[in-house]
Amino acid sequence: MEHHKLGKSDLKVSELSFGCMSLELEKGQDHITDLIKKAYDSGINLFDTADLYNKGRNEEMVGKALKPFRDEVVISTKVGNQWREDGSGWDWNPSKEHILTGINESLRRLQTDHIDLYMLHGGTIDDPIDESVEAFEQLKKQGKIRAYGISSIRPNTIREWVNRSNMDCVMMQYSLLDRRPEEEALDLLAEHNISVITRGTLAKGMLIDKPAQEYLGYSADQVAAMKKALDQTKNALSASVKYVQQHPAVASVVAGIRTEEQLELLLNANEISFPSSKLQELSNVLPANAYDKHR
Repeated sequence: MEHHKLGKSDLKVSELSFGCMSLELEKGQDHITDLIKKAYDSGINLFDTADLYNKGRNEEMVGKALKPFRDEVVISTKVGNQWREDGSGWDWNPSKEHILTGINESLRRLQTDHIDLYMLHGGTIDDPIDESVEAFEQLKKQGKIRAYGISSIRPNTIREWVNRSNMDCVMMQYSLLDRRPEEEALDLLAEHNISVITRGTLAKGMLIDKPAQEYLGYSADQVAAMKKALDQTKNALSASVKYVQQHPAVASVVAGIRTEEQLELLLNANEISFPSSKLQELSNVLPANAYDKHR
């Protein structure tokens, strides 16, 4: 498996990364530990979680699973969504104070003295961006984090962070059914040596095995047309992954993994290569969609 430099940092991340949000925690720590160890043994070194997932329990179980080989992996977690005291939901809080407090709780749950990649879990143009950046830079100087970024699909917010921070990474949704990042964001980030970690690469499963439905401006018939084109490649999963990996800004594709079978399918799909001409054919099946908000 190939590994890519993450932005301007000294981190190298696997081209596939493990999305821990999908882990079935109810199956117990042993199940989580075994699955994560199999992923690590297969070459995956980036494991992505967030303080929001399972009200912190996700971080706890992932941290325990990664502890035996902590120094060999890249742990990514996120901050910015704050659970209400009554547990009824969460509120957005990108303040410097919350970021500086949140890191300590994540460090404790993950059983580590530093976070490799710390990301703001969202973001809007109305946030106190400079204040958020100050918090991440402070944590970097303190050695509590090695790199930082944002998880956002909003072009106007991404542009501001590019101009006002030294971030290394943006996590964003990108797939053959969500080509909005191609309009501006991917090239902008590549130009500034900021890496992209993609999510939603299988479009809620509709690119591989879920029924077609309306999606991001595409009709159900258009979604079905894309699925048909992918089926003709003989490996829809592989073609979907390889399409998003081809852009130079993309460092890693994060995939939610629940089972060993899913892990094996993903690893095998990643080993298949496609000529650029075939990927171009896929991009011609539908007109590229574009962002209609937050431009």
